[in-house]
Amino acid sequence: MNFEPVLLADRMDAMKAAGLWRDETIDVHFQRALENCPDKPAVVAYRDGHPEPVRLSYRELDCRVDRIARGLAALGVGRGDVVSFQLPNRWEFVALALACARIGAAANPVMPIFRQHELTYMLNFAESKVFIVPSVFRKFDHAAMARELQSKAPHLRQVVVIDGDGDDSFDRVLMRDDTPPLAGPALGPDDVALLMYTSGTTGEPKGVMHTSNTLFSNLHAYIERMELGGGDVILGASPMAHLTGYGYLAMLPLILNSTTVLQETWNAARALEIVRETGVTFSMASAAFISDLCTAVEAGAPVSSQFTKFNCAGAPIPPIVIQRAWELMGLLVCSAWGMTECGAVTVTEPARALEKSGVSDGRPVPGIEVKIIDANGAKLSQGETGSLLIRGASLFAGYLKRPHLNSVDAEGWFDTGDLAFQDAEGYIRINGRNKDIVIRGGENIPVIEIENLLYQHPSITTVAVVGYPDRRLGERICAFVSLKPGCTLTFADLTAYLDRQQVAKQYYPERLEIVDDLPRTPAGKLQKFKLRETAKTFGDTANPAPEKS
Repeated sequence: MNFEPVLLADRMDAMKAAGLWRDETIDVHFQRALENCPDKPAVVAYRDGHPEPVRLSYRELDCRVDRIARGLAALGVGRGDVVSFQLPNRWEFVALALACARIGAAANPVMPIFRQHELTYMLNFAESKVFIVPSVFRKFDHAAMARELQSKAPHLRQVVVIDGDGDDSFDRVLMRDDTPPLAGPALGPDDVALLMYTSGTTGEPKGVMHTSNTLFSNLHAYIERMELGGGDVILGASPMAHLTGYGYLAMLPLILNSTTVLQETWNAARALEIVRETGVTFSMASAAFISDLCTAVEAGAPVSSQFTKFNCAGAPIPPIVIQRAWELMGLLVCSAWGMTECGAVTVTEPARALEKSGVSDGRPVPGIEVKIIDANGAKLSQGETGSLLIRGASLFAGYLKRPHLNSVDAEGWFDTGDLAFQDAEGYIRINGRNKDIVIRGGENIPVIEIENLLYQHPSITTVAVVGYPDRRLGERICAFVSLKPGCTLTFADLTAYLDRQQVAKQYYPERLEIVDDLPRTPAGKLQKFKLRETAKTFGDTANPAPEKS
């Protein structure tokens, strides 16, 4: 595939001259770690229902990466191809990401929550050649779904099933010992290494492209800001298929020559046991994870004195959560803000965490500039809220097949779609969105996609989806709906309809409000801000909802 990473050329010379793009690929970092500490644990992976974790040293991981890379090459995968994988936090995720880089392919991790509706679009848009899934995860048959998808994705040559027992099993397809040595080129530093979908406001997800240079420029800056080193042990509990998981929990340890500890599914009490067993020192996830850890400690879960730093991104952190984490665990919660398009843009350093994390989202990391402007494009003063623009080394290479959506001006400024203000010390605070999304537990929920589906329901005339506040998750999802004359709709009807559409359960509204009509301007434009104000009064209430993670 011709990725056309159009956002690289204009800044390539400047970034390399400044030393921000070091031309070091994913595999270069891995080989360096392999040389420096071959017998050090690279990955410790805990799986539900398994009494012991899988422990892989850098040497052992390299052997598995090589076999997987040769297996992919034997399937005809090479430079410029896309390999999609829908995996929970397992060692295979890390190995696949490294194997793709070794053969010049782009890794395309997708969230385990996605179902046929989302995946049909994603696999076709990326022209994925291989799709790797678990046999079953959280009682859902991913293997059956993936096999059905093959008929809907003409570019898809092979489905591979982890823990499968058929001809498409991971062991038979990718872990064979009879594949020839690698002969094709590995990934270059400016080749697309990662394709990751992000929720769009146009109703369809956008494919964000990153190179080794854009990714690792941010990881180096992040390591400096968070004061991380080779002695750190990193807990990977946040989903690996987010940039948080892929970048800061899977790739970052390669730079540090450190260890990643993976937890397959989130359970706060179990996480604290794992932290104590493995000597975890650091993690990164949304505020909901921290809140859960605090609750688990209050219920008697163990505390580890080595676990000292936690970086929270995805939504503002309630100050009470920061204080609880410090008092209960001695854990410094550092705020951050970022996007799939650019990684962590602003981060609060540990020394200022107790002071700043509750009132800001951090200050820009090295290699990134921020600017806040008004509606006319004029730069605003300190304390004034406006549109947040960013530019710099970690900015993505563009949206796959959609360069017209890149939102980058002639000077390299990217419009984030968020509203923010900056204080006298340069710390920013996100305090609104131009984007029409709900952020539930750090997960961007594509509002328009849900609305488009609900508009197809035979009883619905109009619909608007907004977020409402939740202490743990930040926001939950509410659907305001008006009905056709004589029609009725219950919450159970709504969820049954979305079930039939094979939509990810994380996208389901958790509250249904039937209204006569939706508020509009005289020109007929929907006034969502009024619905958001109404939704703020709901508190932590919901209709009986389907199980979500």
